[in-house]
Amino acid sequence: MGKFRQIKRWLGRLSFKTGMAVAAMSVVCYAVSFAQMLLPISLEVKGALWVIFFGLAKTCQYSALLILGKAGTEKLKSYFSKQ
Repeated sequence: MGKFRQIKRWLGRLSFKTGMAVAAMSVVCYAVSFAQMLLPISLEVKGALWVIFFGLAKTCQYSALLILGKAGTEKLKSYFSKQ
């Protein structure tokens, strides 16, 4: 459990811009995980690619949440509520 706390602390020290970049990568990985289904490749390869990219998307998503933290999410909420 100590290693998880170290990683969480390290991610929490990263900047807001870094958090937004990681969140954007999450969106890209989600898109690729489903878009690759249109490729003319075997079902086994499609399944493997889906697992890889969907897993990356989830990892990026949760990492972005840890980076942004509560202050970052409040900043995002106020930005989108103004628009």
